[in-house]
Parts: sequence; structure tokens; C-alpha cells
Amino acid sequence: MRKPSALLLGLCISSLVFSASLVTATTARTAVKTDTAIAQANPCAAKPNPCAGKLKNVGGPLAKELQGKPVVVDIFATWCPACKTLEPTLSQLRREYTGKANFVVLDVSDKAKTMRSEARARQLGLEKFFAGNKSKTATVAIIDPATGNILVQHSKNPSKAAYTSVLNSAIAKR
Repeated sequence: MRKPSALLLGLCISSLVFSASLVTATTARTAVKTDTAIAQANPCAAKPNPCAGKLKNVGGPLAKELQGKPVVVDIFATWCPACKTLEPTLSQLRREYTGKANFVVLDVSDKAKTMRSEARARQLGLEKFFAGNKSKTATVAIIDPATGNILVQHSKNPSKAAYTSVLNSAIAKR
């Protein structure tokens, strides 16, 4: 009689170990999916943090033609879906801040446009910013032209409020 109870006990322990393995594997997969969803919703939440290396300054004051108004810089490509999502927000900002802010679009749609944008960025004092962001389409930054400080930088963020609050603050300081 002892053999069947030992067999039964062995089966119960094996079943328990198997169940625990399934729970652990499912939890691990859920954690990976959750981390992926968080990273997609907020890229800066990803590990390692891709936003940690963002520039704080573009290397100094911007060109004379940009002085006196905050500068909104957009890294754009015609083939970029996020750029198309951002376009209505940026169009509204251009209309609302005409004469109050400068807008610079650096187009990286193809090699020729990227080369022209690189030359324009160099001319405007944005060479360092362009070099660090030319592969990051749908990046929008607001820069203080007097210092070259990046006041805010967003990637794929169509929230108009994220830009207007910084622009209003920068304009009020002038």
C-alpha cells in the first residue's frame, strides 16, 4: 500500500513543479510584453533609456537670423508616418506663433535633401543637433537661439500643449 501513496505523492510534486514552471514562464512573458508596451507608449521608459543621451545644447548660439525668438526645429521625412501625424500640430503652431517663433524644418527624406538640410543646419548653428538627430525623424526641439540650449525635445509627440507651454514661457522671458 505504501507504493501507490508514494507514487501519488510523486505525481503531486511533479504536477506542482510543472505548474510553478508555467506560472514563472507566463509571468516572464507578460513582463516582457508590458515593458515593450511601456517603451512604445513612452520611448524614454525603455531600458536602456534612449533619451538619457539627448543633447542639452546645440553647441552655442544660433545664427543671427534666428536670434530674438525661440526656434522650433523639426526633423522631417516624407516617408515617416509619425511626421505625418505631427504635421497638423506643427501647422497650428506655425500659424499661432508667426512672428513670435522661428521654424526650421530639416528634411531627411532622401540623400539630396539630407545633404541640403545638413548644409542649412551648419549655416544656422544647428550642425551638432542635426548630426545627433538626423536619423530620428519626427523629432521636434525648441531651442533658445541666444544660448543654444535645448528647452525641450520630443520624439513623435503630437501634443500641442507640450510645445505651447515651452514656447509661451520662452516668449515671456524676452
